[in-house]
Amino acid sequence: MTRNLHRALLACSRPEPWKRGPVLTALALLLGLLLLLHATITDFAGLGSLVESVLPWLGLFIPVLLATALRRRSLSAVTALLLPAVVWASLFGGLLHDKSHPGGDLTVAAHNVGAANPDPTGTARTLAASDADLLALEELTPQAAPLYEKTLAKTYPYHAIRGTVGLWSKLPLSGTRTIDIMNYGPLAATKSAAAKLPENRALHTTVATPRGPLAVYVAHLGSVRLLPRTGFWTTSRNIGAAALSRAITTERNPRVILLADLNGTLDDRAFTDLRTHLHSTQTASGTGFGFTWPTAFPVARIDQILYRGLTADHSWTLPETGSDHLPVAARLSW
Repeated sequence: MTRNLHRALLACSRPEPWKRGPVLTALALLLGLLLLLHATITDFAGLGSLVESVLPWLGLFIPVLLATALRRRSLSAVTALLLPAVVWASLFGGLLHDKSHPGGDLTVAAHNVGAANPDPTGTARTLAASDADLLALEELTPQAAPLYEKTLAKTYPYHAIRGTVGLWSKLPLSGTRTIDIMNYGPLAATKSAAAKLPENRALHTTVATPRGPLAVYVAHLGSVRLLPRTGFWTTSRNIGAAALSRAITTERNPRVILLADLNGTLDDRAFTDLRTHLHSTQTASGTGFGFTWPTAFPVARIDQILYRGLTADHSWTLPETGSDHLPVAARLSW
């Protein structure tokens, strides 16, 4: 009798399912608001860019919170989790299914080959085997560049190198010039922060295709750093993004391809202008997120193939080389 009375008292003292887990409910709502309003987060010390760089991974908190809410039998927390689940699905759900389709007039590939790559010749052979019509390489060194030239010469009769970036092509090139992505008027005051970076990290060229001229940009934006005192340092990368966006905005050719190591994901606010003028082959014709860095356990797609005036038919990553980046490839049609 006493035991039954004790159980009854415990049952009465427990909060109702809708009142259980207030902390879990608050965390679920906070996660949803973070995903929904990420663009409004301050970029002081690079906080906004840092959050947007890992934005897809925030979805991992949803099943963790759900499992905890179910264990606590918190209906309020389970209901609150609908917000982050719906927002995450609207942001990234479209990336999960296969969007590729047959066709394609042009195959392109891009790869940050890595300055510390121990086997440039092997990397060049792997890339040549992709049968890409256009092959962009970033982070070329004076020592490795001749090896890439020699190994790729048979497959690609045309090529152009400007500083640390280069383009190899099966089609004729013309009007190749350097794009200075380290000088941009509105950001000139911050130039000193990136003064040590070479200015020849991007090029523009015109490819003569059977369907007409194609403007191609190859770029390697400045690196980002997570520093103890200044936070997420993105100054040089942001300068390059602004300058590159300006060049593409003023490009007269309606057909453009950008092959680049952006050192940031397209979710990052630094690439808002680029997203306005160019489309992502991975978003349009890939499967999944297509993460490219680091090779050992890719967590971000910072290597991109962007385009306009064409149709993306398929996007994928190539096998790893001696670099810490995975190569990316895409098939496009007129």
